[in-house]
Amino acid sequence: MLLSGGLDTSILASIGSRHASLKAFTVAFDEAEAPDLRYAGRVAKHLGLEHSIHLFSRTEVLQTVPQVIEVVHSFDPMEIRNDLPIFIALKHVKSSRLGAVMAGDGCDELFAGYSFFFDYNEEQLRLELGKMWRVMKFSSIALGEALGVQVKLPFFDPEVRAFAMKLSPSYLIRGAKGQRQGKWILRKTFEEVLPKEVVWRVKTPIEYGTGTTILPKIFDSKISDEEFNRKRKKYFGEDRVALRDKEQLFYYEAYRAVVGVPRAEEPSAKSCPMCNSNVHVGGSYCRTCGAYPI
Repeated sequence: MLLSGGLDTSILASIGSRHASLKAFTVAFDEAEAPDLRYAGRVAKHLGLEHSIHLFSRTEVLQTVPQVIEVVHSFDPMEIRNDLPIFIALKHVKSSRLGAVMAGDGCDELFAGYSFFFDYNEEQLRLELGKMWRVMKFSSIALGEALGVQVKLPFFDPEVRAFAMKLSPSYLIRGAKGQRQGKWILRKTFEEVLPKEVVWRVKTPIEYGTGTTILPKIFDSKISDEEFNRKRKKYFGEDRVALRDKEQLFYYEAYRAVVGVPRAEEPSAKSCPMCNSNVHVGGSYCRTCGAYPI
């Protein structure tokens, strides 16, 4: 299984370890502070899991970015920073000759784990969760398929989904440990099973947990202002693609090489003003370039 040491994967590790001998995989960027290492190590020790840790380098990042982009068809910096460590972890699953791996995807979407849900009243929360349930998709599945590794999402099991979708919002978000917390019912359920620092750990995006959040700084130093301004004008003029920063420039050049220039597959449908790709009807976010709101 992929183990970040967050609530979601720790719950899966707790349940799974009762039924099988699990091997846990954790990855982190070797140039950054990566809190996942500490939390995942704590969980692995608590549950007695075999734990494989891989620290990936800047060279590995630069080599892997085009592979990730070719699978997910996106040059959205936030998407890439989150998908990159997943793909690297899945590579290590494959190298260990394992054909399947568990991941915690779906828990935040089903049990209101994201902080932007916290200020909604119950009616608003029901509405926003419903919108998310209609469009949610997880890149880990496609990334695994590209490597020949089956990614299993236990939180997406039909019974778990049905249970979550029937819950009253009052069981999802509550004040706890001095702050608003999502996934409250799960935290309370496993409060006596997992270490409390893990159960009440604040939701941490993959990019922060693994350290890829420092990639913008790396690309800022790697690409000069002159090169960025020249290429930004070039791609806007030739491709009608508006690039926001140097990190996105690097990803776009990889996208352009392995996918091509973004175009609306359905010209009459809604499209992104920043990259011309089609956007889901009623959507305000472009999966291709990350533009928001549109």
